[in-house]
Amino acid sequence: MPLNKINFAPIALFAFNRLEHTRNALKSLSTNPEFIFSPLIIFSDGPRNDKDIQGVTKTRNFLHSFEHPNKRIIESRSNIGLANSIINGVTKLCDEYGRIIVLEDDLVVSNSFLHFMNQALKNYEFDSRVISIHGYSFPISNLPDTFFLRATGSWGWATWKSGWDLFEPDGRILYLMLEKKGAFKAFNFNNSFNYKKMLLDQIKGKNDSWAVRFYASAFIKNKLTLHPGKSFVFNNGFDSSGSHCWSINRFDSNISNKKLTIRNIKITENFEVRKAWETFLNNSKINIYSRIKFKIKRLIKKFYE
Repeated sequence: MPLNKINFAPIALFAFNRLEHTRNALKSLSTNPEFIFSPLIIFSDGPRNDKDIQGVTKTRNFLHSFEHPNKRIIESRSNIGLANSIINGVTKLCDEYGRIIVLEDDLVVSNSFLHFMNQALKNYEFDSRVISIHGYSFPISNLPDTFFLRATGSWGWATWKSGWDLFEPDGRILYLMLEKKGAFKAFNFNNSFNYKKMLLDQIKGKNDSWAVRFYASAFIKNKLTLHPGKSFVFNNGFDSSGSHCWSINRFDSNISNKKLTIRNIKITENFEVRKAWETFLNNSKINIYSRIKFKIKRLIKKFYE
């Protein structure tokens, strides 16, 4: 069947003030044959302060000049933040289209990313056990082509309205439910990564992570996410331009251009992969010295901005 006869999922791209990152994200998307036939909705957040105005303006000028036959740009006059942008945008598009592929401006995708995401969205659309699809994979060798985990992801992902309707935005409710279940050790991947602290920090206003709340929402409901064995996504935002990043490349994965065919696998959590993730996360922990050094560099950079 010709590509233009296929009903592809809409793509939501969330942009802010990083022109080059946004340009690279769209350039990589345009290498996917499905891109030109997919609705493209770009959410452009407003400036936080006067320093952001130039970056936001340049990014918006580029977005308006970018050619796509089915493009829509939604601009926020004020800054509502990434979490609110994503929560509001995903809710809006799920209500409108019933499904969605989500990218932030610092992600670069392979030319097979949309092929994988659209296949998976179609394949598991009516399976209530599956809440989302993720396009990124940790740089771990010998993983199966695809696998399920009780772990959502935020680096190039997709869901359906039925999945997103399970999202609980109140971190306090999620924390109490996890506490009641005695589930924090499992939630933390056998304490290999401190998602509990991330959720607590969100509750305290120290971060505004929508991703940890979506993960907790899915985890509590025992929902699964489909992951690829080789990554279709590279995070290009581990530099000084990001407001939510570390300058450390331990999560860098080479992206795969292989067209992956979704095969029927058992719809249950892959515990072998889960153990591999735990090992990877344990080996990737940053020591205290590295954290302090990074924070000092960020403070110096802010001082001279």
